[in-house]
Amino acid sequence: MTNYKNAEALEKLTLGKATRYCSEYNPELLQAVPRSLNRDGLNISDENLPFDGEDVWYGYELSWLNNKGKPVVAVAEFRFSCHSENIVESKSFKLYLNSFNQSKFSSWEDVTLCMEKDLSTTCGSIASVKLFPVDDCPALNINHQFFSGKQTCIDEIDIEVNTYQLAPELLFSTDNNTLARKTVVNEILVSHLLKSNCLITNQPDWASIYIQYSGKEILHKSLLAYLISFRQHNEFHEQCVERIFCDLNKYCQIDELTVFARYTRRGGLDINPYRSNINREAPVGRTLRQ
Repeated sequence: MTNYKNAEALEKLTLGKATRYCSEYNPELLQAVPRSLNRDGLNISDENLPFDGEDVWYGYELSWLNNKGKPVVAVAEFRFSCHSENIVESKSFKLYLNSFNQSKFSSWEDVTLCMEKDLSTTCGSIASVKLFPVDDCPALNINHQFFSGKQTCIDEIDIEVNTYQLAPELLFSTDNNTLARKTVVNEILVSHLLKSNCLITNQPDWASIYIQYSGKEILHKSLLAYLISFRQHNEFHEQCVERIFCDLNKYCQIDELTVFARYTRRGGLDINPYRSNINREAPVGRTLRQ
């Protein structure tokens, strides 16, 4: 359990509480969570982040009315810089999007500009919004190859597991001191076994994770055991990915590192945090589970 679960900044959130749904446009529904809450525990701040990157969200349940009262439906892509002051809390985001249902807008552009303004205000940085017709969203084509090069899925490794609470020390096991660790490699490693739980509601969050790195070879079985140790860990999506990035940096000798998690959707939203010390923008596409 993280040491900020009962932080004052989380007390007023609607997350985990009974909530009335509003179908008329209301930007005040949006709520922010300071990114600093978990970064303080990782000993990082916006001034010394070891990574760049962004959080990419996709909204699958978006609708509004045109000026004649006819419904319009769309798929939305939202991008937030990891340098923004706040995370947009996901339940408030869903309530906000729901508030468009019975609201009239003159054009798709008006909806886009409205959302960009509201989301930028909430996260404290410029947010990007793109709207797509539901039958034409190239950004959501199925893609299991987010990085160029051979990728290795580590899920079939036969290991014994008895740790389901976060254990970063697994990355620095005795096995990691073998001769294999003297080898410098470029690898893309994939696991579909990442599961964590919501910090507030304890609901499960499921993800596929893609790790691209250059440096001393990471023992695959140690990495798999570490990723599985998130199974009963409570933290928001973005915070889990930043923790994985920081732990890999701390316990493994890595020169270049990218961590990209593709979480399954809940309530019409999926969240895809991307952290890298070589590239700023996340690749597009979605996994079969999304």
